[in-house]
Amino acid sequence: MEKRVIVAMLLSVVVLALYQMLLPPPVPMPVQDPAPPAAEGREAGAGPAGGSADRPVAPTRPTPAPAAAPAPRAAAPIVADSAARDIVVETDDYVATFTTQGAVLKSWRLKPPYLDEGGGPLELLPTDAPPGAYPLAFALSTDDPVVTGTLAAALYRPSADRLALGSNSATLRFSYQDASGLTSHKAFHFRPDGHAFEVRVEASIESGGVSHPAVIHSGLAIGVPTQVTSATPPRVVQFHDTSVERIAAAALQAQPIYEGSLHFVGVEDHYFVIAAVPGATPARVEYAAVPARASGAGAGRTLVGFAVHPKAAMAIPFYLGPKEIDHLREVDSRLVNAIDFGMFAWLVRPLLDALKWINRYLDNFGWSIIALTVVINILIFPLRHKSMISMRKMQTLQPQVKAIQDRYKKLKFTDPERQKMNAEMMALYKQHGVNPASGCVPMLLTMPVLFAFYSMLSVAVELRGAPFFGWITDLAAKDPFYITPLIMGGTMFWQQKMMPTTADPVQQKVFLLMPVIFTGLFMTMPSGLVLYWTASNVLTIAQQYVTNRAIGAPARPPRPARKAQP
Repeated sequence: MEKRVIVAMLLSVVVLALYQMLLPPPVPMPVQDPAPPAAEGREAGAGPAGGSADRPVAPTRPTPAPAAAPAPRAAAPIVADSAARDIVVETDDYVATFTTQGAVLKSWRLKPPYLDEGGGPLELLPTDAPPGAYPLAFALSTDDPVVTGTLAAALYRPSADRLALGSNSATLRFSYQDASGLTSHKAFHFRPDGHAFEVRVEASIESGGVSHPAVIHSGLAIGVPTQVTSATPPRVVQFHDTSVERIAAAALQAQPIYEGSLHFVGVEDHYFVIAAVPGATPARVEYAAVPARASGAGAGRTLVGFAVHPKAAMAIPFYLGPKEIDHLREVDSRLVNAIDFGMFAWLVRPLLDALKWINRYLDNFGWSIIALTVVINILIFPLRHKSMISMRKMQTLQPQVKAIQDRYKKLKFTDPERQKMNAEMMALYKQHGVNPASGCVPMLLTMPVLFAFYSMLSVAVELRGAPFFGWITDLAAKDPFYITPLIMGGTMFWQQKMMPTTADPVQQKVFLLMPVIFTGLFMTMPSGLVLYWTASNVLTIAQQYVTNRAIGAPARPPRPARKAQP
């Protein structure tokens, strides 16, 4: 029974690994250029302005600004800049570049430790987006195409030529006004640390007594073609009502619009996210998918953008950066759900907090993984020790169990007489004080920790670009020389040879194939995960030696007597 549990555990890990490695993402469907925005014929009271319902609306086409914006309104500017120019905002974590034309975001580059493959600042906005296919980040559009075109071409007047944040927050404001009565104000409030900022938009135009509400666009995201195992293509992530939803880009044609209780909405990839956080305020969001250019980095990807319908003069917190649990938690506790920790998220989060706490002192995530592995193995030592002792007892009784099974092996499984075999085996266990389940339960209790550790190391952005030593310069990438997977395979083979077994010789040979299978799987796994598995194997081997010393070596079965020579 214990061996079946071990096989189930190992096969579960194999299935989990194969799922993340081999299951391809949905093939993105081509998306036509969106039609120019027009009146949608909403019912009275629908949408954010009239108390939206807590459910997605009927599938309709999204309404981003058209690729070819209509000619702007020919009105003389009153408050405007003299020419289009760049405005740079710099903090300790990123460098953001805005342009005064449209007051939109052109670039968002992260500072170390988040670097691109060439070792330079990592750009989060796509460089492979088709020009004009979707509005840039924080562009505004309305239900009037002419107003939308005017806002896109407007030269906003900035409140500063450059912002360099020190230890205090700062706000960058853009203002535009023309003779037609169109006014637009954008304010970006930046924090000195982290990747969150707040966007406040006030845009209105009176035309025949009609006010045109503005829609805020996110731009296309995410711009990083992730080159790691189990890479996640850009997809929607949102906290809708009471749960997190992740929607592939190909599914956005069927339903691009959601509204109601949307605590956060955004676009993610494996390690990074751009999200708007309306919070408790009912909101409406429209998603759109745009294929990336056919050439360049990340060719063949589908980029995703979204547009948020805020109330007039509404301030919306945004987050644009890595999925660091501490930074996400500072913005909103629900935003932590943007990290896909899987079904064991309740256990992964404290493990990740513990790993980061240890790293404050060791300042090396590789050694921190080993230290956390040691702590976990100390905590589960009693359970594993009990399981090993139980398996040793079962191993000692195996000859007698096999003798009972041999007496009934000619009977069919449906024969009622086979119940006597089970009764004899249970009587044997009871006579020697062995509980067959006592070896299974302790191991099953450690399974959540195993899967939680696997999930944590697979998605933790803190490991991206984090070196260990020597040739391992990125714990989130595979070992370039496959040395650590081979070491892991050796430790796993050693562990299999030491483990007490109740299986027959043929099954034992099958079990010895598991290290070979796992070595092949771990060849492309992140180095941090291989390091954890290797450290865990070494500690298990050490515990097996301790257990063997405490309870003695396993009893060898008696050799068959030789027949006397005539």
